[in-house]
Order: sequence, then C-alpha cells, then structure tokens
Amino acid sequence: MHRSEVHILVPQASRLLNRRKATWSHRSKPIVHLLTMRLIVSLVFALLGLAPAFAAKPNVLLIVADDLGYNDVGFQGGKEIPTPNLDELAAQSLRCTNGYVSHPFCSPTRAGILTGRYQHRFGHENNPAWLPEDTIAGLPLTETTFPQLMKQAGYTTGAVGKWHLGAHPQFHPNRRGFDEYFGALGGGHQYFPGDKGGVEYTIPLNRNGQDEAQTKYLTEQFGDEAAAFVGRHAGEEKPWMLYLAFNAPHTPLQAPPKWLDQFAHIADKNRQIYAAMVAALDEAVGQVLKKLEETKQSENTLIFFVSDNGGPNLAAKSGSNFTDNTPLRGAKGAVYEGGMRVPFLVSWPAMIQPGVYEPPVIALDFLPTSLAAANEAGLTPKNLDGVNLLPFVCGERTGTPHDTLFWRSGGPGGNNAVRRGHWKLVRLGQAEPELYELGTDIGETKNLAADRPEIVQDLVSAIAEWEKGTIAPIFQSPKPGPKKTKN
Repeated sequence: MHRSEVHILVPQASRLLNRRKATWSHRSKPIVHLLTMRLIVSLVFALLGLAPAFAAKPNVLLIVADDLGYNDVGFQGGKEIPTPNLDELAAQSLRCTNGYVSHPFCSPTRAGILTGRYQHRFGHENNPAWLPEDTIAGLPLTETTFPQLMKQAGYTTGAVGKWHLGAHPQFHPNRRGFDEYFGALGGGHQYFPGDKGGVEYTIPLNRNGQDEAQTKYLTEQFGDEAAAFVGRHAGEEKPWMLYLAFNAPHTPLQAPPKWLDQFAHIADKNRQIYAAMVAALDEAVGQVLKKLEETKQSENTLIFFVSDNGGPNLAAKSGSNFTDNTPLRGAKGAVYEGGMRVPFLVSWPAMIQPGVYEPPVIALDFLPTSLAAANEAGLTPKNLDGVNLLPFVCGERTGTPHDTLFWRSGGPGGNNAVRRGHWKLVRLGQAEPELYELGTDIGETKNLAADRPEIVQDLVSAIAEWEKGTIAPIFQSPKPGPKKTKN
C-alpha cells in the first residue's frame, strides 16, 4: 500500500478522534490530540505492515511570497484583494500574529530559512549580484541546508521558483540539497515570455541545471510546476519536501488581463496591477492545495506560508505606495515592524489545531520544526537559532518559543532591532535607540526610550552580546545603475 492510500486512513482516524474532543479539558486537548494522533497513525502503519519510520513523517510544503504587503491578503484583514485560497489555507492553519522573517529584504531572509540560522552568522546580509563567475556572493558552502537535512531524514526534496542565493554553479539548488529544481536562479524575472529587461530578469528558466523556456505567465507556470511535483510524488513511500518560492508580487508590475479586468475599479494603476499579481499568486497556491486534496495528501502535509519581507514603499519611484502594510510602521528594508513582520501560517491538519498563535515566532523555526515532525529531531544541528515549534503549538510546553529575536541590516554599525516580550528596540546606525511596546502600540508610534532607560540598556546589551556571534557581510548588494536621462 502506498502513502497516498494510507493518507485516506489518517484523516479517518483524525475524525474519529475529533468526536472525543468535547470531553477533554481545554488545557489537555492539544496534548492528547498530538500524542493520540501519533499513536493512531503508528498503529495504522503497523497494521499495514509498513515501516514505522513513515508513520509520522508528513510531507513538508514551504511557500514563500515575495514583497507581499502585510494587509494585502484576506486572512490578515485586507478587503481590497480577494485571496480565497490563502484564506482557506489560513482557516486550517495556526495564524501566527507575531510571525517574522529574519531580515527586511530578500536573499538574506531566504538564507535564514534554508539554514535555520541568523544569516548574519555567516555573512549573508545582502543580496548577491547576478555574477555567475563570483564564488563568494551566495549562500556559503559551509552551511548545512534545510533540504540536505530532509534528505537525510528520508525525503525527496524539490524547489520551484526564485532562488537568489548565488549565481555561480556551485550555489545551484541541485548542489545545495534539492533533488529537483525548476525556476529562475536570479533575484527576479520578467513575468511574460519574451519581455525585455535586465540580464538577471531575462535569463532562461532552469530545470536541474539546464536552460528551459518560459511558456506562460510566470506565477502560473510556477503553480503548474509545484502542483506537478505534488502529484508526481503522491503514492510514493518516501515523503517529500517542496520549497515553493514565488517571485510574485515583486516588481516588475505585470499581470494577465483576466486579473487586471477584475481590479479595473482600482484607480491607482500600480495598485491595480499589484492587486492582480496577488490574485494570480493566490490562484497558483490554490492549484497546489487542490492537488494535495486530489491526491489525498492534505491531512498529512505540514505547510508553512510567509512573505520574504514586508511590502515595499515604492512611492518615490512610482508616485504611489501600492502595497499595504497596515497597521505596521515601515516597509521592506526597514527594521520597523513593516520590514519583517509578515503574514505567517503553519498548517498540519493531522496534528495541529487551527486558530491564532500570538507568541513571537520566526521563519528560522521551519527547519527544526520540520525535522521534529519527521521524527528526526536528532538530525537538527546544534548551532541553529530556530526552534521546534511543535511542543508550543500543540500544548506540550507552555511559555514562548523565543525569549529574544534580533535583526540587523547594513552590517555592524548598521540598523538593529531586538524584540523581547512586547518590548521592541530599534537603533538606526548611530542614532539614539527607540523603544516601543508592541502589545499596545503595534504601529511603533510612541517612543518610550526616555521613560524606560533600564529596558533600553538591557536590550542594547542584548544586541551587543548577540553581535559577538555574527560577522560582517562577506559580499555587498549590487548598487543601482545610473538613472536614465531623457534627451
């Protein structure tokens, strides 16, 4: 019997268990749910004569959006852009209302996700330039990656979409632990086949090291590829891990007519196109979720969804800021909340009860959580900054996963932020530190530094101690080219 057939039995066991939930106390319910489900699943596999190692191993699907505004999806409260598929995913997820990524812009966040470590520890604090000859600008080869560890745990690993972790062949996804890869290796790409643009945005797509032509609107093509991966590996004995990294809704602003027509009522042209891009992203995610459902893999698939950073403020370039980070302060690139507090979902229907989870969590947690879900916590490296979220979200442990979270942009002496409990300290270069109480001031509007100097000192000391374990950036972000002038 294949895993897809077993997944028919797992939800049946889950539904049987649900009938007993009303008799449990609120405190004990999550613990009993997790432990009993593990027992039932193990018994089902034992009765079928399958290896126990597969009994508790979920598939793992990691979905990363690019430059998505905090308030630009329905489950965050956004009203202007319908996102029915993401909202459906949120309804079966824990929605982490204090969910963060480890950097306020692109490539460093991805380096953190794929290592479970603050990327500052290995110098990946900037975006690598598109330089195929450069052996430095990329995710250092010294780092052990998420897919490498999942392969050790018995998983088939795949990646679809944007890479942006180094252009040299040594950084290629197939060399960093992914069995299968299809996508754009650079930091972005034109959305329509044949469109002109810079070199990085017009390179051929890549499948396992070979160039391949773009055939359709890129968000749709990535959705097709991800759904095909899910379907292709359904029924296999080995579980799978898929890293689905969209480049949407990152610029350039390009969208198909069917979505532009839906948002024709939006007067701001840039906002209209952006909304259409978010809708296309939602449809592509829905395609993957539908394939999970069709192949009876939904119950036992652990899904994470985040954006790589907050929505950018592009008003200076476009004349309008077409992303919405309400109610947060700041945007992509900033160490205020709008830079790295993002829509954040964790779903595993067979094990995790949906709802709202308020303690701060960070995308660095995806790696150790996935290994623990696979019953392979022993593979977790000792040097990680991420933690296994399962004991916290399933009620086995009280308290919060993280005592303190850190951010830095611009290397030592750049911009820092630290969060401990509800307190958030921001230090912009050599400026005086700012202090905010996020429990009552999510928008970081009232600087309390003068009122609470003892907390300021404590958090400044925490930054100094944390920075002892970091290094300066080993490469710099590409500088923008000269502005074009009109004759």
